[in-house]
Amino acid sequence: MSGPASSSSTPSGSNRPADDIDKLLNREANAFNREMEVDRILKAFKLNPYEILDLQEDATPEDIKKKYRQLSLFIHPDKTSHARAPDAFDLLKKAESELSDKAKREELDAVIKQARLVLLREKELPTNIEDNDYRLHDISPPWKDQLRAKSKELLIDEEVRRRKAVKMNLANEGHEARKKEEEVAAKKRKAEDDANWEANREQRVDSWRSFSNAGKKKKKSKIAVLG
Repeated sequence: MSGPASSSSTPSGSNRPADDIDKLLNREANAFNREMEVDRILKAFKLNPYEILDLQEDATPEDIKKKYRQLSLFIHPDKTSHARAPDAFDLLKKAESELSDKAKREELDAVIKQARLVLLREKELPTNIEDNDYRLHDISPPWKDQLRAKSKELLIDEEVRRRKAVKMNLANEGHEARKKEEEVAAKKRKAEDDANWEANREQRVDSWRSFSNAGKKKKKSKIAVLG
């Protein structure tokens, strides 16, 4: 009499297809998220590094470095097939560099602070209230969106002024350069004229001597005829 039938065990690897599907879906979702983040960075306002790094204006230096490391690894060109991943990566690097530069960050913060004051005055609110004040909770569009928009407006104005100043400086530098070139050319012409004058000195002296001797001979011959 045969013994009791042994219970059938679950075949090894029976869950692999489901596991493989989950992994595939995770990879696709991850790839999609990387591409979405690249698009977000590319669409961010280029003059506001806070927006590029998706940070608040009160971020600490540690916050900035941490967020930069996270995003730069996440959208690195080696990890995403997005054609413009290198451009997004460069934008991240530039944004982190600007926020890590104390002077540049202070200039940026000053413009954002000015935008905040302008908005609060337009709304006839005290300029010393905090962003979490109840009077800013229910406004539409949301306060942070309005602040970003006003900051963008002022940053564009600043950039236009900066470019005009650079253009004017270049024009002035070009004028000074042309002036110096003209001065150098004038000195060169004078030096050449002086050199030619010296080189022709003997010729001029010989010509004068010939002219002078001819005049003397002519004078003597006239006196002889009259005598």
